[in-house]
Amino acid sequence: MALVELRSGLTPARVWWLAARPATLAASVAPVLAGTAAALRAGSPRPGAGLLALVVAIALQVGVNYANDYSDFRRGADSPSRRGPVRAAASGLVPPERVKWAALAAFAVAALAGLVVSATTDWRLLLAGLLAIAAAWLYTGGPRPYGYMGLGEVFVFVFFGLLATCGTTYVEVLRVTPLSVAAAVAMGALASAILVLNNLRDIETDRVAGKQTLAVRMGPRGTRGLLIALFCLAFAMPPMAFVLGLADRWIALPLLAVPGAIAIARLAASADPRTLVDALERCARLEVWLALLWAAGTLI
Repeated sequence: MALVELRSGLTPARVWWLAARPATLAASVAPVLAGTAAALRAGSPRPGAGLLALVVAIALQVGVNYANDYSDFRRGADSPSRRGPVRAAASGLVPPERVKWAALAAFAVAALAGLVVSATTDWRLLLAGLLAIAAAWLYTGGPRPYGYMGLGEVFVFVFFGLLATCGTTYVEVLRVTPLSVAAAVAMGALASAILVLNNLRDIETDRVAGKQTLAVRMGPRGTRGLLIALFCLAFAMPPMAFVLGLADRWIALPLLAVPGAIAIARLAASADPRTLVDALERCARLEVWLALLWAAGTLI
């Protein structure tokens, strides 16, 4: 679907909301839920630290979305021929420089919240926070954006999976537990699946723009195979946690979400942009459901 077809009836406020990519915010909330559940099982967590971890995660997600919006427009990846939801800088309704400053403001919020967490927990967390912010900007910004080299999924898995989940557990109980690592792998796999679906939709326009995402490199068939592999990895974590004695049988509750993953995989077989957007939104909801079921299975 051409971008011009999506402009009808849009206001600047609506464009800002769409540019924040609300569906992807699940990738920031779900790891905090799963990490907090692991912390509750391990001891008496600090709720204030957990809340600040949530602020960091959401601000970082919004920041990377706005930064991606700005950088992709500057590099020509978000052109009028792009298929999918409207982007702020490419919409013509928001000056690109404002999008850049919005990204920097979101990163500043993440940095401030992270500074408070570090001061009350462990100053070494500052390094992790700085790495996360730098990685968020360099995803599509800077002289050699790694998102254009097929490494976006690695960034998402590490920062919105491993670091977000294990980091939440750490700031709440001052240690990382094996159960939080298992949860982190599951969260990272589904967060990466969201990006895979986004890039699957954009293969043609990204290829023309010279954006060599993993989906462009693998092609539609390989990308769909990667999506299924990520789902398998995510749903392998509950039984693995049980087998390793990290939790009891209730940890199997997340497997109730398997039919949702199957439905998403079927939608991903389509070449229709609207269908792929629907699949992406469902995948974001799936991650939240997995986190909620993981938390329930952990705490029962």
